[in-house]
Amino acid sequence: MPCRDLSKKMRWRRRRRQERGHGGAVEKKMKKLQRLVPGATGLNPDRLFLRTAEHILQLRLQVNVLQALANIYKP
Repeated sequence: MPCRDLSKKMRWRRRRRQERGHGGAVEKKMKKLQRLVPGATGLNPDRLFLRTAEHILQLRLQVNVLQALANIYKP
């Protein structure tokens, strides 16, 4: 049982440290998202989220088309 208590304390400390010390976490995630979405570099957050949603829809459409083609040419 003492091991469980220790691991709980360690997780709690780690979580508190993350909450305190990472004020720029949102900015880091925004930059990461800008790198993932084509043409999103330098956009403000509103436009970035719209572009991200459009990109996700485009990717879904591509997957649907490829699945349909795979079903057509199935041996």
